[in-house]
Amino acid sequence: MNAPMTPHPPPATVDATLDLLARGDYVADRRLATAVYLSLKLGRPLFLEGEAGTGKTEIAKVLAATLGRRLVRLQCYEGLDTASAVYEWNYPRQMIEIRLAEAQGRVVRDELAHDIFTTRFLMKRPILEALAPHDGVAPVLLIDELDRTDEPFEAFLLEVLAENQVTIPEIGPIRAVEPPIVVVTSNRTREIHDAIKRRCLYHWVDYPDAARELAIVRRKCPKAPESLAREVVAFTQKLRTMDLFKSPGVAETLDWAEALIALDRIALDPATVADTIGVLLKYQDDVGAITPEVAGKLVAEAREGIRL
Repeated sequence: MNAPMTPHPPPATVDATLDLLARGDYVADRRLATAVYLSLKLGRPLFLEGEAGTGKTEIAKVLAATLGRRLVRLQCYEGLDTASAVYEWNYPRQMIEIRLAEAQGRVVRDELAHDIFTTRFLMKRPILEALAPHDGVAPVLLIDELDRTDEPFEAFLLEVLAENQVTIPEIGPIRAVEPPIVVVTSNRTREIHDAIKRRCLYHWVDYPDAARELAIVRRKCPKAPESLAREVVAFTQKLRTMDLFKSPGVAETLDWAEALIALDRIALDPATVADTIGVLLKYQDDVGAITPEVAGKLVAEAREGIRL
């Protein structure tokens, strides 16, 4: 069995929150650190919205690691329902209980219905596990990519976000003794209802500026030569100014830096960009837009930007 986790107290200031995130190798700006601090201080869910690959999910992982909490992750998808997200009755165990009661001749319909619809027959899914954890320690609940679900599921979440509880018809409300730390993310493929946002503290996670992205590359890819790290960041920043279907996120920047390290590159050149552009861009139209001429121009501009 895993040793029980020892939760740590939340940071006492915004500066302490910046340090906490840094200990988890997350390079945050002060606005994001302030949103995280207030979420922890006020016990409010944190709603993070932004483009894919900007580090929203990573915040929940870092909070779990640095605060000594389990991470309970609910990965959202179209058609997600309460049976997958919250709870499900253990029907095989309930049937066994009914058969035993019949065999012992103690079948009283009302009493039996009461006996089999109790918490011992509940199969906890992520949300119920976060509200009523088996070890009694409130975890970090990550509701990831909420925009992938259907609107009816959003309506169900309102009770969870506002009251830290779920209502099970056969039992009644189950409320968290200690509320979990809740992080909700959205890639904004559709608008999330205002009722969800009103129950949360909101922060838009944008692409980092060049200085912060360079700090991220240095921290996450320590084997990258300084000159290569600077060129990778400058090139990626230039790409984001182009009219692309999907601009590369920080995750793609880090993947590209690791790929170039694996290829023993110490600097960018048009041929290397052409060979590895699929690490940065994930759509054929975007890849096709980076012709050798465009790649050469972007490499030159990136180097010029570094010199400036």
